[in-house]
Amino acid sequence: MCGIVGIVATTDVNQMIFDALTVLQHRGQDAAGMVTCENKKFTLRKANGLVQDVFRAKHMYGLRGKMGIGHVRYPTAGSASEAEAQPFYVNSPFGIVLAHNGNLTNAQKLQEELFNEDFRHINTGSDSEVILNVLAHELQSICKDKLTPADIFAAISNLHKRCRGGYAVIAMIAGFGVVAFRDPHGIRPLIYGKRETTQGTEIMVASESVALTSQGFSIVDDVGPGEAIIVEKNGTVHRQACSANAKLTPCLFEFVYFARPDSIIDKISVYKVRMNIGKKLADKIRKEWNIDDIDVVIPIPETSRNAAIPLAHQLNVEYREGFVKNRYVGRTFIMPGQKIRKKSVRQKLSVIELEFKNKNVLLIDDSIVRGTTSREIIQLAREAGARKVYFASAAPQIRYPNIYGIDMPNAQELIAHDRSLEEIRQSIGADKLIYIDLEALVSTAREGNKSIEKFESAVFDGIYVTGDESEYLKKAASTRSDHAKKDENQIFDECQIDLHNQ
Repeated sequence: MCGIVGIVATTDVNQMIFDALTVLQHRGQDAAGMVTCENKKFTLRKANGLVQDVFRAKHMYGLRGKMGIGHVRYPTAGSASEAEAQPFYVNSPFGIVLAHNGNLTNAQKLQEELFNEDFRHINTGSDSEVILNVLAHELQSICKDKLTPADIFAAISNLHKRCRGGYAVIAMIAGFGVVAFRDPHGIRPLIYGKRETTQGTEIMVASESVALTSQGFSIVDDVGPGEAIIVEKNGTVHRQACSANAKLTPCLFEFVYFARPDSIIDKISVYKVRMNIGKKLADKIRKEWNIDDIDVVIPIPETSRNAAIPLAHQLNVEYREGFVKNRYVGRTFIMPGQKIRKKSVRQKLSVIELEFKNKNVLLIDDSIVRGTTSREIIQLAREAGARKVYFASAAPQIRYPNIYGIDMPNAQELIAHDRSLEEIRQSIGADKLIYIDLEALVSTAREGNKSIEKFESAVFDGIYVTGDESEYLKKAASTRSDHAKKDENQIFDECQIDLHNQ
């Protein structure tokens, strides 16, 4: 999962992109990058690290231009090396830079086609470089004279025929403008808005609406599934559907975990979804448990707070903050490897013993993926003196890998895969365990946009909307599993030892 942004403005965009990426930092904390364009010249800055660390004053002074794109990375396909930070650049045709959120399921096949048939070389393991070169090739094949919006739409139509998976893309063509498009299923989010200034209209495209609204842009619309939007350097906007078989099937996990609560995705309020999840969980708990046995409801910061408050209210049980979060430790779910995740839980959370001592506590979290974090948190609660620890998940059982940009590559690493509810409970050490039902989660999300017939929910039900999961999963399980990341963990541990010894 990554965050992307593109802006065409009436003044320099470097600060606007910096601010937008900072707002999108929750979508990726591994690397950040920005490209601006002035007089057909690109200026690029990208590196591993958080936005505030990657872009210093000396870099910002050089990033001049009235249009640009930016990216924050969370690595899935490819590696976490600095060479694979985005945006990527290709010089032919015209000069194109591209930032991408999601995952191509046929990247390996495309890479072979690009080399053998299109005579283009891919230098990294990133599927973002693949999609950039597919776009560049299609543009070069179509455009024989001056570049027009019709050429770009035709190139993106051809790209959709070649690329499979979930992808939201923002590209910039030197001297022309910014282009944004979304896969035919609309799996990964993308939205655009505008802002009126004394000099003219400014346009921003981003992964989440909060990147727009935080800077005074008003929302115009989501980029539709299979749709492309072209923003010329003068601010003129062109929109066109570029896939005949497009049908909106957004990722359900965005609403549970990834997106910020103050975002609107495909006209659905993330905040409302999470609030209503809490109410539906409360209904299920009331039916299945003795609620008189619960002394206090405590959220696991921070994503689960929106669900925990209405849950406690519905059950008429006290709501309390029992954990204090260290905001300078990243999101444990997206960290590479069990060792790092386990170590980071105790660095990330500390307990307020007063809220646990001699109480039966109901903890609520947004989801249970590998179980490492849940197990450690339950142990923290017991160490703080809790008599009993009950656990509620605001997401259904995650049983299957994700192939559209979320790092769940190996089913064997998922605690709910091939395990019963009782086996999961025993594994994480809870006294009771409950999940929201998938049907309840889907109906809750659909309340915000009833035109959506189906969500991408493969991690819960194993149904992959692109239908090409088998070969991809075989490769992903061997290259992106925790076992494959063992060397990275060893390097991390050795670095920690070195730091402690200094």
